[in-house]
Amino acid sequence: MADFLEFGELLAKDALTREESCGGHFREEHQTPDGEAKRDDEKFCHVAAWEYKGEGKPAERHVEPLKFDNVHIAQRNYA
Repeated sequence: MADFLEFGELLAKDALTREESCGGHFREEHQTPDGEAKRDDEKFCHVAAWEYKGEGKPAERHVEPLKFDNVHIAQRNYA
C-alpha cells in the first residue's frame, strides 16, 4: 500500500509542476475564457520521467522534448 501512496504523491507533484491544462490534466487557472483546456506547448511539449534518488531524497525530474513530423499540435475542444 505504501508504494501506491508514494506513487500518488509523485503524480500530484508532477501535476503541480505542469502549469497547463492538457487532456485529462485540467487546471482551473489554465483555461480559456470559454472554459476549455489551455495548453502551453512552448514550455510543456515534452515527456517527463521522475528518477528515484533514494530514501528521504527528492526525486529528480527528467524531460525529453517531443517532436511531431506528421501531427499538428492543436488546442482541443470538448464541446
